[in-house]
Amino acid sequence: QVQLVESGGGLVQPGGSLRLSCAASGGISSVNVMGWHRQAPGKQRELVAHIISGGSTNYADSAKGRFTISRDNAKNTVYLQMNRLKPEDTAVYYCYVLVASGTYWGQGTQVTVSS
Repeated sequence: QVQLVESGGGLVQPGGSLRLSCAASGGISSVNVMGWHRQAPGKQRELVAHIISGGSTNYADSAKGRFTISRDNAKNTVYLQMNRLKPEDTAVYYCYVLVASGTYWGQGTQVTVSS
């Protein structure tokens, strides 16, 4: 069974940085897409960024220029480097992977941007 383990969330001041990690395990031979969504209180879950196996990336407008998604295929791990964080980035961040057997989600990690 596919499992995703996230790490790297926390409390940071506006303008600060955080790096999220998400490691996938469970007999995965190849991962097509890896990415991150987020959900703020009272709002719908939204895409932050994703990266496909060939390395192409896609970002939400709110993330462009501040966030960078990357992946280590050998480790089945996806990273989200978040710079110049804003209070409106506060949310639970969920990683996901798309593999042959379906889409799987992590448990979520809280990111709070506050002074």
